[in-house]
Amino acid sequence: MTEHSRSPRTPDDPARPMSEAEIRAAHVGEPTRLDGRVELAEPDPAWAAAYARTADAVRRALGADVRLLEHVGSTSVPGLAAKPIVDILLELPEPGREETYVPALAALGLHLAIREPDWYEHRVLRAAAAEPAVNLHVFAEGCPESVRMLRFRDLLRSDAGARREYERRKRELAVRHWKYVQNYADAKTAVIDELLAKAPPA
Repeated sequence: MTEHSRSPRTPDDPARPMSEAEIRAAHVGEPTRLDGRVELAEPDPAWAAAYARTADAVRRALGADVRLLEHVGSTSVPGLAAKPIVDILLELPEPGREETYVPALAALGLHLAIREPDWYEHRVLRAAAAEPAVNLHVFAEGCPESVRMLRFRDLLRSDAGARREYERRKRELAVRHWKYVQNYADAKTAVIDELLAKAPPA
């Protein structure tokens, strides 16, 4: 599971949930099943600290290849409940050339977990053993999905009403039974699109 509420899989496709076949194809290895509800944690200052530590290590490992590095997702929004997994957005010149960054990041404990070359060259490297866990989302420089992720983060940081509505809807979805965490993430796409549509233009 990419554990990320997604824009359309290609710019001209409708937004839709990932199928089980797509989830399996995207994984490096067997995807972990949830088979239950999603546990949301109350806001924790440790999330911002984990981002800062990881970002510093990534910058030192990759140097000038880092074109953008940002804390994204619910753990990046003060006061918002979230899965205790720190999502980080990284833009690189050529994510398809995994040999230029995957070994260096593996040395930091970030291991390749997701490969989606047909969706904005998306990769996810995961530090599952870290506390809190980290998902590093890699996209190509200037990716439209990066813009969307940052715009939604900034909306939630600045608009208390949007933040409350998003948390309310997340809590409603979290108590349902999900086979994969990605199924839960896909279910959040509708509310994200709804809130972005109401937001002022970027």
